[in-house]
Amino acid sequence: MLRWGKWPNICRQIPAEVFNVLQRLQSGGYQAYLVGGAPRDLLRGSPPQDWDIATDAWPAEVKAIFDRTIALGEKFGTVAVLIGDQQVEVTTFRREGEYSDGRRPDWVEFTPDLVADLARRDFTINALALDPIGRRLVDPYRGLWALKRRLVKAVGDPAARFQEDPLRMLRFYRFQSTLGFRGETATEQGIEAEAITKISGERIRDELTKLLVGAEPARGLKGLARSGLLTAIMPEFKAVWATDPSLFAHLVATVQAIKPAAELRWAAFLHDLGKATTRQVEGNRVRYYGHEKVGQELAAGILERLRFSNAFQDKVLTLIRWHMFPAAPWLTDAALRRLVGKVGPENIIALLELRRADIVGTGGSVCYAQESLAQFHRRVQALLTGETVFTRKDLAVNGREVMAFLGLPPGPKVGAVLNDIFHWVTEDPARNRKDLILGYLQKWRAEHFD
Repeated sequence: MLRWGKWPNICRQIPAEVFNVLQRLQSGGYQAYLVGGAPRDLLRGSPPQDWDIATDAWPAEVKAIFDRTIALGEKFGTVAVLIGDQQVEVTTFRREGEYSDGRRPDWVEFTPDLVADLARRDFTINALALDPIGRRLVDPYRGLWALKRRLVKAVGDPAARFQEDPLRMLRFYRFQSTLGFRGETATEQGIEAEAITKISGERIRDELTKLLVGAEPARGLKGLARSGLLTAIMPEFKAVWATDPSLFAHLVATVQAIKPAAELRWAAFLHDLGKATTRQVEGNRVRYYGHEKVGQELAAGILERLRFSNAFQDKVLTLIRWHMFPAAPWLTDAALRRLVGKVGPENIIALLELRRADIVGTGGSVCYAQESLAQFHRRVQALLTGETVFTRKDLAVNGREVMAFLGLPPGPKVGAVLNDIFHWVTEDPARNRKDLILGYLQKWRAEHFD
């Protein structure tokens, strides 16, 4: 039971619109409880992201009470109630049949029994029902006990919960990452990793991304590897275990060290994947020639299967491809400009962040990583602020003008000349004027054509 003194703090975190929905349902003679993530987060002292209400009112009865509603899935008992700018999902208490498709129940039966409704939830910390008006917590599966012990535990038989929806296996580890909880051993033993192949790439993508951007992604990633889910989803990791298991520890440490943005966390997790297949032993040293290119190819297959957007894939793959960039203090300004041109001005700062996390993930100190890249970062910032020539598109001449001036037909030769011009201009961006470039081409023509 909750101590009476906790209720005021809990109630203060609930929006007035949500209270309004609860009150109007209860005033109509129906039961109404907050369920799902809201009770869990309120009891943890964290602001909930979503507000879901369970009730014994049927969808038609909910719609009769509220003026503005959206039928999200009346077959499954869910109606969205619009109050002000707030959308609150209201779902009728229900029992469910088997999940033949691994996602939705074969049948749904409405019930007046709240406990029966909570029985279909995945984990005990999500099987709580909270009535802030009547100040009542319904907790038939000891979810509060699990919350206090920071434990993720299945409701009932773990194998049955995971068979109903195999995505719950990923959610088991996602909650460990986002909440910093540990997973119950008996629950983990109910995982059948190959069942995850029944789930669409989009659903897997969303759960893995939530896991990766969590506060403690190492917990979740280690669990994925331990359970076999990681290689079931990404067979590319099998080579890691076969050649160098310590590589996985490095990838996890890099993820933990990098800023919690989705593109950065995915790039950190996949950046050295190519090392598993490029590993060569030369005397007392291990080499990974071209691992960044191989890693880019492997990561491309993974991101495509998981249906990431083209823009997301482009950024992650760019970071992986160029994460071995030379960050030496003696790098010339021209070489730095060309690096920015390769990765794009929009990606260069993210690339520096990946390098910093890579250093930390290799065992380097945070201070060393920051100090070694600080000067490079300042140079990049100055470059982004004061210069505009990063790619061939930024040149003061284009391919048509080059062809006209040199009398060249369309073809690869034009691209080669533009590359030559680009390298000449990046040595001194002040050269990016049409008259100066044409003067350079005049000399170039004399050297190559005369």
